[in-house]
Amino acid sequence: MASKRQYKEAAAQLEAVSQLCNHFEAYRDVPKITELRAKLNNIKQILKSHVFSDFSSLGTGKETEETNLLQHLSDCCLVVDALESSVREEVVNNFCSRELTSYEQIFEGAELARLDKTERRYAWIKRRIRTNEEIWKIFPASWHVPYRLCIQFCKKTRKQVESILVNMKEKPEVAALLQALQSTVEFEKELENKFGGDVPIPTRDIGDDIEEIGTWENSSQNVSKIRKQYEKKFAAGQESGESGLLPLFQQETTGNKDLSVPGAGFNFRGIISSCFEPHLTPYIELEEKTLMEHLEKVVQEETWGIEYGSQNNVLHSSTQLFTDIKKSLKRCSVLSKNQTLFNLFKVFQRVLKAYATKLFLKLPKGGTGIVAAATGMDGQIKVSDRDERVICHIVNSSEYCHKTCGELAEKVSEIVDPHYVDVVDMSEVQDEFSAVITRSLVTLVLGIETKFDAEMAAMTRVPWGTLDSVGDQSGYVNGINTILSGSIPVLGNHLTPVYFQFFLDKLASSLGPRFYANIFRCKQLSEAGAQQMLLDTQAMKTILLEIPSLARQTSTAASYSKFVSREMSRAEALLKVILSPIDSVADTYRALFPEGTPMEFQRILELKGLKKADQQSILDDFNKHGPGFTQASVSAAMPQPVPTPPALPLAITNPATAAGFIANSEDVLTRAAALGRGAATTGFKKFIALTEAAKDRKDGPLRRLFNA
Repeated sequence: MASKRQYKEAAAQLEAVSQLCNHFEAYRDVPKITELRAKLNNIKQILKSHVFSDFSSLGTGKETEETNLLQHLSDCCLVVDALESSVREEVVNNFCSRELTSYEQIFEGAELARLDKTERRYAWIKRRIRTNEEIWKIFPASWHVPYRLCIQFCKKTRKQVESILVNMKEKPEVAALLQALQSTVEFEKELENKFGGDVPIPTRDIGDDIEEIGTWENSSQNVSKIRKQYEKKFAAGQESGESGLLPLFQQETTGNKDLSVPGAGFNFRGIISSCFEPHLTPYIELEEKTLMEHLEKVVQEETWGIEYGSQNNVLHSSTQLFTDIKKSLKRCSVLSKNQTLFNLFKVFQRVLKAYATKLFLKLPKGGTGIVAAATGMDGQIKVSDRDERVICHIVNSSEYCHKTCGELAEKVSEIVDPHYVDVVDMSEVQDEFSAVITRSLVTLVLGIETKFDAEMAAMTRVPWGTLDSVGDQSGYVNGINTILSGSIPVLGNHLTPVYFQFFLDKLASSLGPRFYANIFRCKQLSEAGAQQMLLDTQAMKTILLEIPSLARQTSTAASYSKFVSREMSRAEALLKVILSPIDSVADTYRALFPEGTPMEFQRILELKGLKKADQQSILDDFNKHGPGFTQASVSAAMPQPVPTPPALPLAITNPATAAGFIANSEDVLTRAAALGRGAATTGFKKFIALTEAAKDRKDGPLRRLFNA
């Protein structure tokens, strides 16, 4: 049977003899058994030789000429299965090598060994498999010949494509590079679908997930719900035939996929396309250039206003920027989820930082006064009503960007290769937007403070020393009330409660100490003048306390009221000292100002109208019985100012901060306070009071401190 190539009969006999031989394995040292085993091995070698010889005719065209050849080879496969498994491996490997010999020859030629001809490679193998479908049915399904053939094809293709990329003398055109990569990725997906690779979720559905970035919706769906959503979409796509790709095999259906192939965990994804990774720099450069150009365009076209009826109070440029970023992310996620995607993520970081800088540059610059002393902002800030609205829009847009940056990082972490997850971080970018928020709110305070300049000057021009009666609140108080009545409702309408609370705290810490310091700028106060000023102070306190109601944000009223009362109580206490009798003025000052200084006490005596000679005895008594402050100890006892950075340059600096996503507005302000960009209020109000109180004093430790 072996010599006559009667494979079908030989296969049945060979299997029975092999089982019998295994039964006598323990008697292999018996001479007769040894002789029979030798004859069996000889027969196997003859069959093996005939099998290889007969299979060599497959693919030469003889199968169409000899009608019985395919049946003969099918019987031959039975013998191969009866022989050792190594014989089957050798038969399959030899067959795959012969099939791909012509492929290597065709695509190594100068005409087709080009990047723009990559798609023709995949067309060749798909056409080859479709053409030989009937012929290859001679192979048992358990051999998985098409699967093995595709693996060898992918390995040979990767080697050739990598050689093309490495040997290119110039950078490849981005269009040709992406086209080649796109066709490669699509081919790998087809192989995954055909041979049951472990693709958890179709890549095309990732785009739906990306679209949710920056939608301001609650994204806390549970995993099972999301998975069901994807499975439903995928099933609908399969039923409608919208796979987005040409089928690798036209006869392929869901029911005939080879899911039980050897090494079913083999991943076709990236088997060829990964060789493109080191050569995708031109693509990343193009994406960055495109995003930067779009950023310039949307900022130039920005109206810095919000359309009527908008619910988010976010600038159009902010939402448009993230729309462009989402499109870029979707494009890249189809092509790569490795180094290239991570490189694109770093591009997103640079683009978002550039946008934060542009928002910062839109803020009015300059400023004078107490806040400027702590923030490093030089020059006066004058803000119009429109400027105030724009600043509010910048605050809200920065918060939107801050929140959406975190969502973007989360989505990239879900898509990118696990090796890069730990370095996908947006905390530095979020810090940039936190800084813009803080600087915007401080700018609002500076703008309001600048509007108060005329009223503060008017306060010093009132003839307090000649007043002989107390009337209604003074004109400068009405002026301050008018300013606040015009600005506060707008700010309350545009700012969230958290940011409005921050603004109020900064305003109170500015206006309270400034009003206190402005009292010392006035000339002599008569008793009626001091009483009138005390009335004005109480009116100012009432005006400040009514701000939350004016802004329709009463949720901040309780804590803010305590803050205002504490700030304005110092001015009230100062006026009570001035109104006290001469013989008890020192005791009153000690009681109300335990931290008081001889310099400040002397200035109070001047406000009371005492002459130098009359002051000296009271000062001597104060120094003798006072708290013991000396000229040297004043600066030592004074609360030290918190070191502040210089004004931000054109490019906002990147402070090193703890990593992590900031979940809400309170965390934004907390982080901004840690950055030291004017957000901290602890101890700040005392520094402001001392700073402003000492501004017009020509000597003393505070003046020397600021002139140093």
